[in-house]
Amino acid sequence: MKNSQLNTEKKGRKIIHIDMDCFYAAVEMRDNPLLRNVPLAVGGHERQRGVLSTCNYEARKFGIRSAMPTGKALKLCPNLVVVPGRMQVYKEVSLHIHRIFKRYTDKIEPLSLDEAYLDVSDCSLLHGSATLIAEQIRKDIFNELQLTASAGIAPLKFLAKIASDLNKPNGQYVITPEKVMSEIKGLPLEKIPGVGKVSLERLHQFGLYTCNDVQRCEQRELLLRFGKMGASLWKRSHGIDEREVITERNRKSVGVERTFTHNIHSFEECWSVIQTKLYPELEKRLLKANGSLGIAKQGIKIKFADFQQTTIEHVHSSLTLPFFEELLIEVLERQKNREIRLIGVSVMLKDREVFQQLSLI
Repeated sequence: MKNSQLNTEKKGRKIIHIDMDCFYAAVEMRDNPLLRNVPLAVGGHERQRGVLSTCNYEARKFGIRSAMPTGKALKLCPNLVVVPGRMQVYKEVSLHIHRIFKRYTDKIEPLSLDEAYLDVSDCSLLHGSATLIAEQIRKDIFNELQLTASAGIAPLKFLAKIASDLNKPNGQYVITPEKVMSEIKGLPLEKIPGVGKVSLERLHQFGLYTCNDVQRCEQRELLLRFGKMGASLWKRSHGIDEREVITERNRKSVGVERTFTHNIHSFEECWSVIQTKLYPELEKRLLKANGSLGIAKQGIKIKFADFQQTTIEHVHSSLTLPFFEELLIEVLERQKNREIRLIGVSVMLKDREVFQQLSLI
């Protein structure tokens, strides 16, 4: 085991994970000084049905968090200030942040507007020190945008992501190659990216709470019980993460959905929303996402008033409105007289490599 542990890291690899601090809320506080010292949330435009995109640290003291329904957040903090998001502004700020990243490396993997991996293994600036590079990036962001960022530095991607959360806000944490295994040993499994609530419950039922618990398990047993997740956990718990920083990521799907202020019920209401609102927006998004790759499937998602959700997808090689009508008829067979609170339409895109091979043929 010790040999595998020693061989887990790619020698000399330096990964930085940058995570902006409450990004949307921070931009709003920067642009409006009156919002700086109050509990603030962004999003949730519909008080009963909307959900929050993010909130500042003042709001988090009340137990408010991202993806929380606005109504619930206002019960926890009646003085919460909720402002609508300004996505175009956030995108422009994000582009500026990425221009800062490119001063230090071209190996950048965006995860969202406010989060990215950077591989600075080959960067000679600041004596090639990933710690100093991360510090300078954070200084550049603050000096040019008046926003703070946190950073994690490690030889492995998943550890860099975990580390960026350890000194938030406006801090950074370094895990050197020599400290990889000591940092991993007592790491709670819920800290590992990709381990959700349901997976965590299953792991706890099996007596697994930390990476140290996983280290004592046989790899074969983990594979049999937990499949792909078990294989990944075994690797992470032994300091194995061969994943590179991916500079180009293939988009797999494009979708658009709408949550209603008041529930709807009939086929006619659903079809009207798809025809007039969702389908035109889907066409626009598909064009931006390079729909020339080819479409593999069309699908419809419905969430009922009891919060149960159902999705139906069928193979279809082109985006067509009449096909969504067929899908809607089929998916509403599962309605059982329930009212509908959300409808979404989507397309699955063909794999880029497969599409290129077929084109050549």
